[in-house]
Amino acid sequence: MITKEVLHKLQLVDGVFTPSEATDVINSLIREKINFHKLHRLSMCEGNEHSNTEYDDNRVSQLLKEKENCKTIYKEALLHGKRVRISGILEIEIID
Repeated sequence: MITKEVLHKLQLVDGVFTPSEATDVINSLIREKINFHKLHRLSMCEGNEHSNTEYDDNRVSQLLKEKENCKTIYKEALLHGKRVRISGILEIEIID
């Protein structure tokens, strides 16, 4: 069955966290995605050192920038004694 409608939604994270907890949650998620792209890049280059890894290279760079951008949010919350709300839903669908 091939569809473009969302077949499943997964609430990956949903909660209110201290700045320290929010840092741990977000950094863990970003770290996993970075590792995924690094391993994917490595597997593509195995046996073919001229593989096009541009997509994975760009995603790793983007994720590292996002990790840095999030530091501002954590610092702001900590500075003002606030908490951080994080909500993340994965939408899963089958496409062509």
